[in-house]
Amino acid sequence: MSRSMSSARKGWSIACAALALGIGTLACTLDVGGPAAPGDPVPTSEAAAQEVLDAWKSAAAASVSAGEVRLLINESQLTSLVAARLAENDDPVLRDPQVYLRQGQLQIYGTVQQGPLQGNVLLSITPRLNPDGTLAFELTSADLGPLPAPEGVKDSLSAVITEAFAGPIGSLATGLRITSIAIDSGELALVGVLR
Repeated sequence: MSRSMSSARKGWSIACAALALGIGTLACTLDVGGPAAPGDPVPTSEAAAQEVLDAWKSAAAASVSAGEVRLLINESQLTSLVAARLAENDDPVLRDPQVYLRQGQLQIYGTVQQGPLQGNVLLSITPRLNPDGTLAFELTSADLGPLPAPEGVKDSLSAVITEAFAGPIGSLATGLRITSIAIDSGELALVGVLR
């Protein structure tokens, strides 16, 4: 009888250990990898995020006399602004965002998590001017984790990105018609005129 009790205790101990291991495994995050960052980490700060908003206000004020608005934004400022906007959400879609301004595109790199799966994401976005002088962003490629995103996901993300980028600066750009945009060597340049 003591031998069967000992075997039963061992069986229960093994079952409890397996259950504890299973619960512990469920609580862990599985990193599925994904694309590498296209450059070195971009430094961020609250001051850099505020610089973008202040630059818009200064450019708009200067345009009253000059008639033209010129704005130059660097990677640190834009990354800081995007990080600040994402931090306003309790559960942001993208974590640790990095914005690279290269060869006519915004490349946004970060980490996404869906349930226990986590992976790197790299979005390549091309800005375009609408005929009315407003800015829109087209998602040209999206690598989410180890797989490319389907076309439907790209289209919906393009709309979300346009809203995300145009939203913070859109209210400051009311009454402004953007005439050109250029992205290269870590900087984004916008030129516009008052309507």
